[in-house]
Amino acid sequence: METFTSALDVASAVRRRTISPVEVLDACLAQVDKLNPELNAVVWRNDEEVRAEAQALADALASGVIEPGPFAGVPIPVKDLTPVEGWPVTYGSFGAPQGPSIEGELVTELLRAAGFLLCGRTNTPEFGPLTVAENSRYGITRNPWDPQRSPGGSSGGASAAVAAGMFPVAHANDGGGSIRIPASCCGLVGLKPGRARIPARAPGWFGLAVEGVVCRTVADAAAILDSLSGPDLLSWENAPAPERPFAAEVGAAPGALRIALCVTSALGVPVEAAPRAAVESTGRILEDLGHHVTVLDEDVLDPTAIGPFLDVINTGYGDFRDVDWSNVEPHNAVGHAAGQAVDGLTVVRALHDLQSASRSVVARWGRDFDILVTPTMSIEPPVAGAVLAEAHAHPDGPAPTALAMAAFTAAFNITGQPAVSLPLHWSDAGLPVGVQFVGGPWQEWLLVRLASQVEEASPWSERRPPLSSP
Repeated sequence: METFTSALDVASAVRRRTISPVEVLDACLAQVDKLNPELNAVVWRNDEEVRAEAQALADALASGVIEPGPFAGVPIPVKDLTPVEGWPVTYGSFGAPQGPSIEGELVTELLRAAGFLLCGRTNTPEFGPLTVAENSRYGITRNPWDPQRSPGGSSGGASAAVAAGMFPVAHANDGGGSIRIPASCCGLVGLKPGRARIPARAPGWFGLAVEGVVCRTVADAAAILDSLSGPDLLSWENAPAPERPFAAEVGAAPGALRIALCVTSALGVPVEAAPRAAVESTGRILEDLGHHVTVLDEDVLDPTAIGPFLDVINTGYGDFRDVDWSNVEPHNAVGHAAGQAVDGLTVVRALHDLQSASRSVVARWGRDFDILVTPTMSIEPPVAGAVLAEAHAHPDGPAPTALAMAAFTAAFNITGQPAVSLPLHWSDAGLPVGVQFVGGPWQEWLLVRLASQVEEASPWSERRPPLSSP
């Protein structure tokens, strides 16, 4: 099997029985064997277990006793921040709990229900607050486009694995850019769904964090979103149901949209030449497609929201149970202590302030423009190891490189809007540079329409990182 085949095409071949789930799995694991020693994307494997599952699926398909799920037979790794029933979860930390998880997160159950074969774990930063996949326990994950660079994060192991052809798709999640940032660094599609679109047992960071995947095509992103979306009647909050499946929006005409381009960051971070050029070239593509494009020369978010945002993030350390906090990295020890010092009233006020700040931001969609386009990151993929080194050198302060990476993404975790990073540019050094498209509340359908239109006009799926070449 060609390991860069899309997840939809793999699933179709499995259903037609032109390839068996075991053959698909073996092809993926062979690529892991070949490239993971250099990339360090996969940190835990369950080969024997998942091979048995693949064989059982092959037997069931041959006998015709099951109706396969839409992604039956497609291997997918799970990020090492997300519990899976019966699997260990380490959160990238020496302080992790011992033994297997008794209960998995809902997204892992939904992936299984869609037919995916859950296959190993990908690297992350310890507990997830950094924008890279680097930690003391497993080490540094590297970018297939240039192993001296980072694949971003926190879903960096996921993005490196997909970009290198280890898997067609990988599980990811996003609390401040952790789907979109690694997608940008690795030349992938990274769709962050709107708040409450994908159900969770208890949404991370009070709903600022959402689940999803990184993959190579808009069609994969849309179809997988269909498989993972609610409603979940046990959840406190559900996104409104779409009028039709998101997969049906692929190739549908978006109409002539009002699109605002913005390269001004709320954090005051300078934007490097390559991300700026990426937005400018995307603007020309959008104009050629008939959209009305303007330039928005102002901050995308009131910077006063950053303080309450950090208060909420720090309280998120309480989501991790049975952790030995005396055995964690210095910046996370500081963050955990800060979270414990945040009293309930402060959390309530922080959430109130974030909701108040987001109202004026979200109000612009539909009033001033339909879609906002920004760089996904203000910089090119950083040197591997740089962000972790900064965090260790200054554990009580933000890592400057991490701020530069998340300057355009975190705002839309606060507002809860859907956003997608598309691989529409490559720098002079040959590194991917993503462009972020942000839609109005729960307008994933419009993002899918526009993203698929842009994908057809400026295709990227045939690009391959040098490291993956035979």
